[in-house]
Amino acid sequence: MNVRKHIVERRRRSPAGAMLVAALTALALVATGCGSDDADEQPDGPVKIKVWAWYPAFQPVVDLFNKTHTDVQIEWTNAGTGQDQYTKLQTALKAGKGAPDVVMLEFQELPTFQLTKHLVDMGKYGANDIKGNYVDWAWKQVTNGDAVYAIPVDAGPMAMLYRQDVFDKYGLTVPKTWTEFKEQGQKLKAASPTSFMTDFGANDGGFMTGLMWQAGARPFDYSAAEAPKIGVRLNAEPAKKTMTYWEDMVDSGLADTTAFGTTDFYSGLASGKYATYLAAGWGPGYLQSVAKTTSGKWRAAPLPQWTAGENAQGDWGGSSFAVTDQSKYPKQATQVAMEIFGANKDAWKIGIDQAFLFPTATPILEWDYFLGKSYEFFGGQKVNEVFVPAYNGIGEFEWSPFNSYYFNQLTTAMNQAVSEKSSWPTALDTAQKNISTYASQQGFTVSQ
Repeated sequence: MNVRKHIVERRRRSPAGAMLVAALTALALVATGCGSDDADEQPDGPVKIKVWAWYPAFQPVVDLFNKTHTDVQIEWTNAGTGQDQYTKLQTALKAGKGAPDVVMLEFQELPTFQLTKHLVDMGKYGANDIKGNYVDWAWKQVTNGDAVYAIPVDAGPMAMLYRQDVFDKYGLTVPKTWTEFKEQGQKLKAASPTSFMTDFGANDGGFMTGLMWQAGARPFDYSAAEAPKIGVRLNAEPAKKTMTYWEDMVDSGLADTTAFGTTDFYSGLASGKYATYLAAGWGPGYLQSVAKTTSGKWRAAPLPQWTAGENAQGDWGGSSFAVTDQSKYPKQATQVAMEIFGANKDAWKIGIDQAFLFPTATPILEWDYFLGKSYEFFGGQKVNEVFVPAYNGIGEFEWSPFNSYYFNQLTTAMNQAVSEKSSWPTALDTAQKNISTYASQQGFTVSQ
C-alpha cells in the first residue's frame, strides 16, 4: 500500500454501538478467559501466530522476524485497513472464532475492544518488562495499571511543515506562537490574496483532536477499570479556545477549509497555495507522496504554542499490537507483539525508510540513524529533530470506548459550522450534547 492510501485510509473508523451494548452487559459477569497457555498444547514445530495488520512495507518486517526466530513464526494477513479490519475483527470476536492471535489497533480504538474483554492482558506474559522503552503518555495509551492490552508501535506527534520558498518570497518568519502564526498569515494574505497560511481539514477528527489536545483539552475522562463511568467534556474551555481561534483564521481568509485527502488539498500542497501544513510524525512521508514536485522546498518547525516558551504538544494518529482472547498461545503472541517492531533496529529501518512510520520506542527515537536522518525532500533537514521533542512533550490523553461516534459527531458539527458560517464553539456544544446522550443510551454513567 502506498503512503498516500495508507494515511488516508487509516483515518477511517468503525461503528462501535453494538459492541458497547454487549460489553456493558458483560461488565456484570466474570471476565472472559485470556486464551490458553497450557504447555500441553504446544505444537511439535514452531508456534504459528496469525497477525492482522495493514502497515505499509510490512512483509519485509514479517520476513525478518521469521528469519530470526525459530520457535515462533508469523502468518500475516492484511484483513483490510482501519474500519474494514475492525468490522471483520468484531464479527470474529462475536462469533468466538476466526480472530487472529495478534491484531493492529489504533490507540483510539483500544478502549472499545478492551471494554468487551477480548484483549489479553499481556502483562501476565512479561510485557511490563519493556515499559522503560516508552514515554509515559504512550505506555498509558495501552495499559491500565499493570495490565498491558497492547504494545505501542507508531505515533503522530504534531509539527508545522512549511514552504521555505513561500516564506522567503513573502518575507515570512517561522511563527513560534499561534498569535505569530496569525500575524504571518495576515502578511501573506496582504501580499498574495489567493494564498493561505494553512488548510484546516474539518473532515478529520484526529487532526482536530490533536490540535485541541495541544491546547490542553481532554474530551473524555475514562478508564476501563471504572466503566461504565465516563466524563464527557468536549466543549470545555481549551477545546473552545482552539475552535474560536480557527474560526477566526477561516473567517479572516487566512486558513482554507478544503477537506483533507481530496485532489484540491493535494493541489494546494503542491502549488504553494498553502504556506504550511500542520502535520503528524507520518506527515513527512505523506507529503513526499502527494507533493513530489515540491521536493527541497519544505522545512519542519515545532508546532506554534499558545504561550511563548511552552512545549505543549498533541498527537494525531498512532497504533499498536494487541493479543486477542482467541489465541491458543498468548505467551508467544505477546512475544510477537513485543518484538516484531519493538526496539529492533533492523525492523525499524524498514519501517522508517519504506513505511514512513514514526516509532514510539525510545531506543529507536534516540538512535542516530533515525534522529540524524536527513531528508532531501526537506532540503537535507533532519526533521526528526523537530518531531522527537514534540513526541516527548505530549501529555496524557484518554479516549472513549466509542471513538467512531465521537469522530463522527465532531466532524459533522464542525463541517456544518464551516458550511453554514455558524459558531464553531457552539458546534462543540452540539457535539457534546449528542455524545453525552449517546453514551447514556449505551449504558454509561455520564458526568460533565
